[in-house]
Amino acid sequence: MSAPREPAAAAAGAPRPTFGVLDAAAMIVGIVIGAGIFKAPSIVAGSVASSEIFIALWVAGGVISFVGALCYAELGSAFPNAGGEYYFLTRAFGRPVGFLFAWARMSVVQTGAIAAIAFVFGDYATQVLPLGPGSSVIYAALAVLGITALNIVGTRESRVLQNVLLTALLCAVAVVIVAGLAIGGAAPAAARPATASSGPMFSQLALIFILLTYGGWNEAAYLTAEIRDARRNIVRALVLGILVVTVIYVLLNLAYLNVLGLDGMKASKAVAADLMQKTLGGGGAAALSLIVIAAALSTLNATVFTGARTNYAVGRDFSIFRVLGVWKERSNTPVNALLVQGAVALALVILASFTPDGFETMVAYTAPAFWLFFMLTGISLFVLRAQEPVNAQPFRVPLYPLTPILFCAMCAYMLYSSTDYALSKDPSSIGAQLGIGVLLLGLPLMFFARRAVAARASGR
Repeated sequence: MSAPREPAAAAAGAPRPTFGVLDAAAMIVGIVIGAGIFKAPSIVAGSVASSEIFIALWVAGGVISFVGALCYAELGSAFPNAGGEYYFLTRAFGRPVGFLFAWARMSVVQTGAIAAIAFVFGDYATQVLPLGPGSSVIYAALAVLGITALNIVGTRESRVLQNVLLTALLCAVAVVIVAGLAIGGAAPAAARPATASSGPMFSQLALIFILLTYGGWNEAAYLTAEIRDARRNIVRALVLGILVVTVIYVLLNLAYLNVLGLDGMKASKAVAADLMQKTLGGGGAAALSLIVIAAALSTLNATVFTGARTNYAVGRDFSIFRVLGVWKERSNTPVNALLVQGAVALALVILASFTPDGFETMVAYTAPAFWLFFMLTGISLFVLRAQEPVNAQPFRVPLYPLTPILFCAMCAYMLYSSTDYALSKDPSSIGAQLGIGVLLLGLPLMFFARRAVAARASGR
């Protein structure tokens, strides 16, 4: 079954190019900078031998993300489509692979990520205003419902909220950085040692959590049909977004080291909260909860926005999901796709609420499928290079084929490492096993969808 040569028309309306470079870059930064940067550094610190290696790995995470972004920039500028990775995979490998990816994204990857982010929001919102037993789950569910509803109202409203949240988040992060690098510099030297180790320089766990924290920049692929002059601007948005994220991450981790030291970070359960407590007292620690809430809402809004685009694209191409392929012209949104995505994410929030740690369960739920299709998207670049691009003179990834080879190799390593880690965790292995099981359910659905297409074609 061959892939569609051109984007299929929507049942009602189609995406309009309304995003500029800064809008798209803000969406990318908003997706990437979430609560992970306030949780992962202590885990990474416990997996490295020195503070120098610690910072070097965070820089390496930015470089790896930049290499991947170059690959996505070529794909997005050559084949702009609201389906993003779904369209790339379908065009390169055919509809069966595209369908499996769309199913995985709809039921595992994107909806699992939405649920995970919602749990982070719920945990920190509970610290500000507890709602009694089950407070975190209640807040998580309300976040999914509220952000989904906002995106249904319209793309303009979602974009405005994203820019407001991102501005507030960047200002708040700047306060943490200044507090750590300036005020924190007065802390006793004993609080800031870097401890060397005679063991390995770092473990695979460090890269797993660093790249998890950098994750999300690939969502730019779903904006290519809504960015003005996608051929040029998708490249600019990706480069600008990743550059901003890398600088912020490195500065934040330097601030953590300056105040807590590597040993202090290893012992900390919440490095940013400890930094604010040491530099600005109890008021600073309370303010951190608001920072994380802003980060979670920013990431959640951008993830909901981009996730529905895949559902919309698969609805155009497969009759069994045709209800998803409706674009509401007035609000410039895929309303049905947003509704289905919100319902699945809400169901995952409820299911994960029965595990000890909903966030950790959802991370394990998404990891295997995420890295599998991330790697396949990198491989698709080699196949699509041989096809005539939709846009004339698209951006070309430099140092081809070395750049995409490096990206695919890193994805393969992360697929193995993250799956091994997720399956070895207890009780998080429940999440990984469930995610793999739901992904495999896509196989019989795929065959059913192919038979439906074949039957419709023969009926003509």
